[in-house]
Amino acid sequence: MGIYNLDRVFHPESVAVIGATEKENSVGNALMTNLKNGQFSGEIVPINPKHKKVSGIKTLSSIKQSSDPIDLAIIATPISTVPDIIDDCITAGTGGAVIISAGGKETGEQGRSIEKKIQKKAYDGGLRLIGPNCLGIINTKEGLNASFASDMPSEGKLAFVSQSGAICTSILDLSFKEKIGFSHFVSIGSMVDVDFGDMIDYLGNDSQTKSILLYIENLTQIRKFMSAARAVSRIKPIVVLKAGRSEAGAQAASSHTGALAGEDAVYDTAFKRAGIIRVNTIAQLFDCAELMAKKPPPNGSRLAIITNGGGPGVMATDALGGHGLKPAALSSELTRSLDEVLPRYWSRNNPVDILGDATRERFMKTFDICYESKSFDAILAIMVPQALTDPEPVAKALAESAQDKNFPVFASWIGGQKMEKAVNVLNHAKIPTYETPERAVQSFVFMVEYNQNLKMLTQITPKLSHGLHYDPDKAQKLIHNHIKKHSGLLSETASKEILSAYGIPVNTTKSASTEEDAVVAAEEIGFPVAVKLMSPDISHKTDARGVHLNLHSKDAVRTAFQKIMEGAEAYNPDAHIQGVSVQQYIDTPDHELLIGAKNDPSFGPVIVFGLGGIFTEILEDRALGLPPLNRLLARRMMETTRAYKLLQGFRNRPRADMEALEELLMRVSQLVSDFPQIVELDMNPVIVKDGRPRAVDARIRLEDTSQSATLHLVISPYPDEYEFHEKTDDDRSIFIRPVKPEDAPLLQKLFQELSPTSIYHRFFSAMKEISPDMLARFTQIDYDREIALTALNDDPEKREMFGIARVISDPDGKTGEFSVLIGDPWHGHGIGARLLGRVLQIAKKQGIEKVRGTVLRENRKMIAFGKSLGFHARPDADLGEMELEINLKEAEFSFLDQKPTTAQ
Repeated sequence: MGIYNLDRVFHPESVAVIGATEKENSVGNALMTNLKNGQFSGEIVPINPKHKKVSGIKTLSSIKQSSDPIDLAIIATPISTVPDIIDDCITAGTGGAVIISAGGKETGEQGRSIEKKIQKKAYDGGLRLIGPNCLGIINTKEGLNASFASDMPSEGKLAFVSQSGAICTSILDLSFKEKIGFSHFVSIGSMVDVDFGDMIDYLGNDSQTKSILLYIENLTQIRKFMSAARAVSRIKPIVVLKAGRSEAGAQAASSHTGALAGEDAVYDTAFKRAGIIRVNTIAQLFDCAELMAKKPPPNGSRLAIITNGGGPGVMATDALGGHGLKPAALSSELTRSLDEVLPRYWSRNNPVDILGDATRERFMKTFDICYESKSFDAILAIMVPQALTDPEPVAKALAESAQDKNFPVFASWIGGQKMEKAVNVLNHAKIPTYETPERAVQSFVFMVEYNQNLKMLTQITPKLSHGLHYDPDKAQKLIHNHIKKHSGLLSETASKEILSAYGIPVNTTKSASTEEDAVVAAEEIGFPVAVKLMSPDISHKTDARGVHLNLHSKDAVRTAFQKIMEGAEAYNPDAHIQGVSVQQYIDTPDHELLIGAKNDPSFGPVIVFGLGGIFTEILEDRALGLPPLNRLLARRMMETTRAYKLLQGFRNRPRADMEALEELLMRVSQLVSDFPQIVELDMNPVIVKDGRPRAVDARIRLEDTSQSATLHLVISPYPDEYEFHEKTDDDRSIFIRPVKPEDAPLLQKLFQELSPTSIYHRFFSAMKEISPDMLARFTQIDYDREIALTALNDDPEKREMFGIARVISDPDGKTGEFSVLIGDPWHGHGIGARLLGRVLQIAKKQGIEKVRGTVLRENRKMIAFGKSLGFHARPDADLGEMELEINLKEAEFSFLDQKPTTAQ
């Protein structure tokens, strides 16, 4: 189900409490009290689930017969009674339900069975559910406290969603002390229906919510979660505390890749890809909450530290250094300004140590100078108890000065009793306060990380210097033939054949089952060669003395074969020995890398990159990535490793061809995206010689699966099935395909060709250029929620963009909004009709029923164009605009399958 019914859950006009009884201390009556105390203005209806008539309490049957459906039902009855209550709610037309009841899957198989019944009934009936086993929900704007929390938080712009009711109550209690307000407070429970993806989508569209905090124990429907988070994190910070960081759940695997890709590391990778900030403790979660609730995130990492104590300033500096940052440098002009108000012995550096005898006036003059200098992205004010300084007046002055500044100012008033009144002043003034400089800096760093993630999400992806070509048919045949015999580990020769089909460079390799076969293979390849053990039962060949390198003669090959057989027998007498692989030997490589992939049970294929060779697991220098990868994502993966610096060239080591390595990672990404049967791929080492990479050792493990390609990914890949070669009305060949991140330069050129009128009609404002943020937004497509096609000329060597069209799906998956842009030189050629027609055709196929778009009333050509495709036009609330809408259930696009008439 989509989130389309969540408005009735969080903005109800009527709430029924199912579980209200004549007993004063019942759960239902406690919920009734909380609703009333929260000053909910709508109707509150107590319901006795046992159909008993009690004064002032209605029965379920009376609700079913009511002509006014209840928007929200709060169910607080034994879990065994809930399935029948769900039936009654559906019959009564209830919008949604919050199930407080515990006793579901957390109790075992019987509880799990009940939850499945609840889930099916709600899904079939279109009823949205939160819970079961949850604390409830709070919407402060509506005065809605549909929860067990007896106290209502103050209104704010921060939303908190948690799987744990205990974490909810803890954060809520802390918020009263620190004067933190919330827009929504949601205990999501067992998530039989509404999950984190739904809540991110809902809160992303909620105007009252400016930032989102999540406490996660596990995720369901991860692809939906990733899609929602990637969309919302661009406009609102998302911070998550994910429990379960230990490696206890990581499974042992047969290769280096499998041993490295532990579950929690994959969560880290997924959160980064989605633009989410991850914190590690409840304290960090709350500290971030305080900063986000009270101040805007910083625009950069330039931090000013003002302190009346040298030691705490050093602590703050060390804390920054631990994250690879340092205090912003003071300009000579700023230093001169500070010289005028500070004693001659001040630090003359950042941290700005204004000395222990600092007065209120000195503190505030320093603060004002630093703020007015525009040299910083945030200011941290530190105060320690000093005999000559009263902290409360300083706090009041800081509060007054920061009140009208939309700028990150936060404080660490270090101490206990002497600081208590001053801290209260700062909290009331919405200035974040921290007990230690380290905690203050950590929160600042998290927000800097969010800003950096945002910039990375909007970076333009460069194109490769050449196209990528694959042979999926050959790979499919090889994989099918192997699985038909048995699943499991492929031989090195077979593994390299599959890699070669996807253009991944490998060294020449031949299989040999006998000593003489090995000699013949060596002669065919040419000396020197390497000879390696082939056995599906011995994962690490070096452990069994199964690798012999740099062999220059037939006798050396014979000796190596014999030693390999002896070593394998001694290492594992029961192992199945297939023979050896004989390979081209590459001497004195510049670098050895590990590149591979492993199928994670939750996240699907995960790409691994790092230092290779026999010390891979000891050095633990690796990065993970989720497919699909492009050049930018591949480069970012490598940049997070120590190996990256070596690859830039170090001492006598030459620089690697970084584009070739990016391409290799992209090819691996495409391979594991196309074939869900690949559960493990290990290339170790990948030799870099004269700059170029080549896999000299490779293994692939296969398992049969009924899952179709791309559905095993948590990020929607490029949909190549939506590529079309077509003709325009004047018989011009065009290529219509989905938009790619690499299209940004083409879109920029298209924009430059637009007339001022075309720009105004499309963007509703005058624009001289398209910003990098807009370029990224228009070309980095989440194909799960957006259909975006571009029309290009049909020459792959000299691409030119003629136009672009898209439909962005609403969260309900049933409606969407369209836009279309055609370059001025290409008006009147039928390109717009074929381009938007294809987009609408795909939208209809994906289940979207209605598509709308807003057009300026003066844009008569666009209105006429829309009508020609089947859109209906009607005036919008804005007198200068028209809304075009099409019912896709009734629309036909047969003209797309007809050959266009050649223009005369």
